[in-house]
Amino acid sequence: MTSANQLTILRMAFVPVFVLLVVYNYFGGALAIFLLAGVTDLLDGLIARRFGQKTPLGTFLDPIADKLLLISSFIMLSLTTLELTVIIPLWLTITVIGRDILLVVSVVIINLTMGRRLFSPSIVGKATTASQLLTVLVVLVANYLKVTVPFLRLLLYLTFALTVTSGLHYLAKGMKMFEYNRDEA
Repeated sequence: MTSANQLTILRMAFVPVFVLLVVYNYFGGALAIFLLAGVTDLLDGLIARRFGQKTPLGTFLDPIADKLLLISSFIMLSLTTLELTVIIPLWLTITVIGRDILLVVSVVIINLTMGRRLFSPSIVGKATTASQLLTVLVVLVANYLKVTVPFLRLLLYLTFALTVTSGLHYLAKGMKMFEYNRDEA
């Protein structure tokens, strides 16, 4: 259990704390946990690369930790039953979760039918993650300060467009793998 993996597991442990803080309207605490999770994400990657602590477990857990935090954030910040100043629209949350489900199912199918494959994130995928993180951060700050955000609608549409585009991009990439594998056989 490397220190990089311990940071990843810590980030996963932050998820229920974050959820509870949002449920009880402690947006300052939720914002702090979200930012702390971001710092641990940067640190675990830096430590893994710098000190040779890359492990199969870390490669597996790191994206799961990221997805758990992002999906939990989108769900919690979409709930109309909470007293939120600013809310993430349900259509965006469904799009984000739908894309992730599509990616997970595609990876499972590819790994089951063609053997273990590694998938490196594309530039569109990285831009999508950045816009999703920014969306959550802006909504958390807005709820903490109890203010509206004039550019939020633009950010929501940008996040939607990137999420759909990256989902289609990864789907096309997966289909090419199948075609290439079929042609090889």
